[in-house]
Amino acid sequence: MILYYILIIRSRKTGIFYVQMKKIAIQGGYGAFHELAAHKYFGGEEIEILPRETFRDLLSSLKHQKSDFGIMAIENSLAGSILPNYTLLKETPMRIIGEVYLRIEQNLVALKGTSLDDIIEVYSHPMAILQCSRYFDQFPHIRLIESADTALSAKEIHDKKLGNIGAIASRLAAEKYDLEIIAAGIETNKMNYTRFLILRENGKSVQQAIVDKASIHFALAHKTGSLSKILSILSYYELNLAKIQSMPIIGGDWEYQFYVDLEIEDYDMYLKSLEAIRPFTSGLGIMGEYEKGKVYFE
Repeated sequence: MILYYILIIRSRKTGIFYVQMKKIAIQGGYGAFHELAAHKYFGGEEIEILPRETFRDLLSSLKHQKSDFGIMAIENSLAGSILPNYTLLKETPMRIIGEVYLRIEQNLVALKGTSLDDIIEVYSHPMAILQCSRYFDQFPHIRLIESADTALSAKEIHDKKLGNIGAIASRLAAEKYDLEIIAAGIETNKMNYTRFLILRENGKSVQQAIVDKASIHFALAHKTGSLSKILSILSYYELNLAKIQSMPIIGGDWEYQFYVDLEIEDYDMYLKSLEAIRPFTSGLGIMGEYEKGKVYFE
């Protein structure tokens, strides 16, 4: 079940109530996989996509109420976690209120009429290039160049009419920028999924009745048995660890920040587990409590 949000506004002039289109901030341009994730999560609802260059810009848009929700990629099944985003989530007042798993199909796109033999350079986001590196091993003459975003790379080809240049991007990006798909499904592994988080301003929480997952963070000193104590407590309270990610704390004496996703069957047991681990941690915080996400295909 997806939790739908309806923004109802009353006009001061007419007194009539109307439904306001939700504004969704994404990292990247129109046609990015973030936009696809937004459409999957919000189903058939009318939404307005607000492209942002960076994830920090995305969070700033939420903070200053220029958007209602944000979509942030956090990990890919092939390329791994996007580590800087964990730090951004820890530092922001925004909270996770949902998630989406999207099957990622990467495509080589170019201006219409361009053949594979014409391509001398391909631009895309570093993670997209990493996901497709094996495909390009057979074309050593093609230079792979990192860019800020998959969709923005496609847009630049369209805007500047770059005839010998390709981009790795989604089908949606190819459609939006009137490009041709030269080669479809060029990702190395077809089990290529990205997990996207749905973000909203802190205080606007998800109904407890549907919460079955939580993302928390805490710090631990580099001492024997410190992490095992935490894991034992969580196991005792029958919480399943869906993911655990550690990062060194800059300036700390071998201290580590841990980011943990917990699957919840009993909400009260989950709350008790947090109180039980609190004495063994520092800076324990909740990044979000939400419903486990579904897996979608393009």
